[in-house]
Amino acid sequence: MADNRSRPIIVIKKIAGHGGHHGGAWKVAYADFVTALMSLFIVLWLMGASEKVKRAVAGYFNDPKGTAAQLGTTMTGTGETVSQADQKNLEQLKEKLEKEIKDKKELEKLMKQIEITITSEGLRIELIEDTNGTFFQSGSAKLSGSGQALLVLLAAELKTLPNGLLIEGHTDAAPYSADTSYCNWELSADRANAARRLLQQNGVRSDQVTQVRGYADQLLRVKSNPYDPSNRRISILVKNADGSTLPPTRSVRVVSGAAPAVTPPKSGDATASQRANQPQGPAKPLPSAPPPAAQPAKLGAIQRLMGILPGGKK
Repeated sequence: MADNRSRPIIVIKKIAGHGGHHGGAWKVAYADFVTALMSLFIVLWLMGASEKVKRAVAGYFNDPKGTAAQLGTTMTGTGETVSQADQKNLEQLKEKLEKEIKDKKELEKLMKQIEITITSEGLRIELIEDTNGTFFQSGSAKLSGSGQALLVLLAAELKTLPNGLLIEGHTDAAPYSADTSYCNWELSADRANAARRLLQQNGVRSDQVTQVRGYADQLLRVKSNPYDPSNRRISILVKNADGSTLPPTRSVRVVSGAAPAVTPPKSGDATASQRANQPQGPAKPLPSAPPPAAQPAKLGAIQRLMGILPGGKK
């Protein structure tokens, strides 16, 4: 008993410290940060999206089942958004136009020369010529009686649509004439413009036709036979509701709408060479370049910003 009393009493106190890197509190904070960052990216994406995408997203949150199939992608996998509702409307328009053409006796016999198809760009209506000329007088941009009757019928339906229209003119590879001042380029563009003029005279809005193009013989329908009469045609494209179209694959001559970049004339084409060499009027002066003193100011601001950041040079 005496030995036990003489021994010192040792008391061990453990001071509880923080978990350090072994704790899990930082994981919650990091998860909140990642969630907030993802929400920011979604908001930025929605701000830059089209109105149709915004309506689809808003409709999904209001009714997930009712708007789940509102948007899709093209069959080519290009990522271009195509509204299934718009495609259904175009299909209904196609059936309605075909029925009305069949009901008119003077146009029923022309069904083989009227081709209506639905593409990724929209509804394409093609008026295909024959050997004698059906919709236009031979070698002229003047519409025939059948061409006028068909375009008036189309205008009655197209004027009720919100979709934009694109009108194209095409010819075959046969030279127009020996006159070098007028060739297939002018003829294709004038025929497309004549179709545009008649459509607008019968109710199509002035802002509904976005472009009128003349392709000459650059986009042949029958590539194996450039002189086939079916290469001479007028195409009316009812574009998708969002106005998306595929870019043209070849150079075109634009009559109205945005003008493309000028392409060099083909060798041996005297008419194209003459048009390229004609004076285009006085060149407009280019805007003066910004003063060089603005660049050092920007560099100085970046350097000051780098000095503020942790680890930056001061």
